[in-house]
Amino acid sequence: LQSGLCDAVHILTPPDNHAELAIRALQAGMHVLVEKPVALTATEVQNIADAAKTANRRFHAGHNFLGLPSYERLKTQIARGAIGRISSAELCWNYPFAPLRSGPFGIWPLRSPQNLLLELGPHLMGAAVDLFGQVSIESVQLGHFIELPDGGARPQSWRILARAGDVELTFALSLVETVDDRALTIRGSTARARLDLAADTLVLDSENCSDLMLNPFRRQLALSWQHLHLGTGNALRQLVSLNRQSPYALSFQGMMRSVYDPVRDNRPPDARFSADSAVQVAQALDGALAKAKFAPQPTRRPGTAKPPSPTVMVVGGTGFIGRALTRALAAQGTHVRVVSRRTTGLFDDLADRVETQAVSLRDEGALQQAMSGIDTVFNLARTVDQDWDSCLQNDVAVAERIAQAALNTGVRRLIYTGTIASYDMSDPGVTITEATGFAEDMSDRNLYARSKAECERRLMALHDSRGLPVIIARPGIVLGRGGPLQHWGIGRWHGAGAVRIWGNGRNILPFVLIDDTVDALIRMAETDAIEGEDFNIVGAPLLSARDYFDAIEDLCGARIRASTGHLHLMYAADAVKHILKSRVLRRASLTRPSLTDWKSRAHLTPFDTTKARSMLDWHPESDKAAFLRRAVADANLFGF
Repeated sequence: LQSGLCDAVHILTPPDNHAELAIRALQAGMHVLVEKPVALTATEVQNIADAAKTANRRFHAGHNFLGLPSYERLKTQIARGAIGRISSAELCWNYPFAPLRSGPFGIWPLRSPQNLLLELGPHLMGAAVDLFGQVSIESVQLGHFIELPDGGARPQSWRILARAGDVELTFALSLVETVDDRALTIRGSTARARLDLAADTLVLDSENCSDLMLNPFRRQLALSWQHLHLGTGNALRQLVSLNRQSPYALSFQGMMRSVYDPVRDNRPPDARFSADSAVQVAQALDGALAKAKFAPQPTRRPGTAKPPSPTVMVVGGTGFIGRALTRALAAQGTHVRVVSRRTTGLFDDLADRVETQAVSLRDEGALQQAMSGIDTVFNLARTVDQDWDSCLQNDVAVAERIAQAALNTGVRRLIYTGTIASYDMSDPGVTITEATGFAEDMSDRNLYARSKAECERRLMALHDSRGLPVIIARPGIVLGRGGPLQHWGIGRWHGAGAVRIWGNGRNILPFVLIDDTVDALIRMAETDAIEGEDFNIVGAPLLSARDYFDAIEDLCGARIRASTGHLHLMYAADAVKHILKSRVLRRASLTRPSLTDWKSRAHLTPFDTTKARSMLDWHPESDKAAFLRRAVADANLFGF
C-alpha cells in the first residue's frame, strides 16, 4: 500500500478479515474488490462503503455469477418485457459440499453454522437484489443436519421464503450429494425464464398462438431448439478456447470487465457490483440468519484443568486418514499433538487428549519445537500441485524437513504415508509386493504418484545414511465413514451421479477400510524393530468397481451411472491435450502422457499383503458383507 505501485486491491482472504483489510486499502487510496461474502454482517459491509465514500474510492462486491453472459442476457430479456410482469422467482443452489462429509472440517465455511449461508448465499441474494431490489426475509427452514467430528451440527439444506416488492422469492440451498442444479427460475405473465448458472444457459418457455394440437408441439420444439443452440455454442467456445472459457471462468471475466472498465474510463460503477448492492445483499443475509434456528452446538472447552502431554504428533491430522488416526489414538489413551493451520474446532471434544498447534511446514525450527517430547511422528501431509517444481518444493522438501526435524529431536519413529499409486499397476499378470519397487524413471507418471515416490526415496536414503527411524505406509483406496463418495481412485467423477471408471471396472480393486488403515498405522508405531520397512496397506480382495457401485445401489438406494473408461482412448485424448497445451498454450513443466500411467489408474495388478499381515499381525476385514456395511451402508456417502 505504501509503495504506490497499484491502483486497486482484490481481497480474497478468509471472510473474517475482509472488512479490516478493505478499509485499510481504501484509506490508503486504493479501489477495492472484495470476494463474497464481503463481510460477516451488514454493519461491516456498510463500514466498508462509508470508508469508500470518505476516501472517494470505489468498493465492489465479488458476486461473480452476475458476470455470466447468460445473466446479462436475462437482464436484457426482463428489460424488454419478454418475461412480462414477474410474480415469483426461485433461486437454487443445489450442489454437493463434500467437506461436510469428508472434510477438511477446519475450513472457514464450517467453523459455524452461519458461515455456510454467508459463503453460498451471496450467489443467490446478489442476483435477487440486482433483479428485484431490496429483499425482505419472511421465513427460514433448515434441514439434513450432519454431525461434525467435534459434535457440532451443520445444516445441509436451507429453504428461505422472501419478498422483493411484488415478487415472491424462494431460495433453496441443498449441499447433499445431488445433481448439480444451480439455477434461477423466473415466472412472469408472458414467459418463464430458467438460467443455469453452472452451464451459462438461458432458456425461455412461453405459450404460442397455435391451436390445441400444435401448441404443445411448438412449445417443446422451441425449448429443444434453444437447448441445441446453446449447447452447441458452449461446446464450440470451449473447444476453440481449449477449456479456458468455462462458465465459471466467464463469470469472473465478466465481473472483472464490469468492475475495472468503469474505473479505468471514469464511468459510474456497474450496479451489479456496487457498494449499495453489497449492503443490500448483506442485509438480506442478516435477515435470514436472524430467522434461522440452528441445532445446539457443543460446549467449547478452550482449556482443561490438566492439558494433554502429547507423545505422538500427527502432521496432516485434519485429513480423512489423519482425523480417524488422531481419534483412534485418543480413544486408546494416547495424547496427540496435531499440526494444523487451525488450532480450534476439529478436536475440541478431545481437549484433554488432543492439542493442535499451528506450525509452518516450511519452518524446520518450528517443527523441531513442535516435536519436543514426542516419541512418534505420523506424516500424512500431501499437496495438490500443477507442476514438478511445485511438488519438489511443497511435498518433497516438506517431507525432508519433517524428517530432519525428527532426526534433530531424537524422535523414536517416523511413519510416512506414501501411496500404492506410485507402483506400475498396468500388468494383471504379475503381483505386487513390497519388494516390487518403483520405476527408475517416473517422469511420465502423474504428479501425485511421482512426488510420493520421490519422498519415499529421499526418506529411505536418510535412513540408510543417517539412521532415520522411518517406516513407509502405502494405503490403498480407503473407504468408510468420513471419506468421500467421489473417490478419484475409482474413476473420473461427473457430479454425484455419474462416474467414468478407470478401465472396465471388473478387476478387483485394492480397497481398504479406514478403520483397518488406522489400525495398521498404529501397529507400525508399536511393533518393535521394523525401522526402514515399508508396508502396502490393502484389504482383502473383495470388490471390483462395479461391485462397489452395485452395493451403493442395494444399500443406499442410489444408482450411480458408471460407464466404462477405455484406457487406450483416455491415453490418446491425454496425448492430444498435451500437444495443445505445450505447443498452442506454450505451457511448460507438463507431464508427458503415458499408457502405463493410465493403466495403473485402473489398478490392474493385484497385491500380496503377506508382509503387513505377518510382521504387523494385521488382519483387515475379510468378510464381504461386513466390509460393505462399513464401507457403504454406514459411511454416510450422500449426507442423509
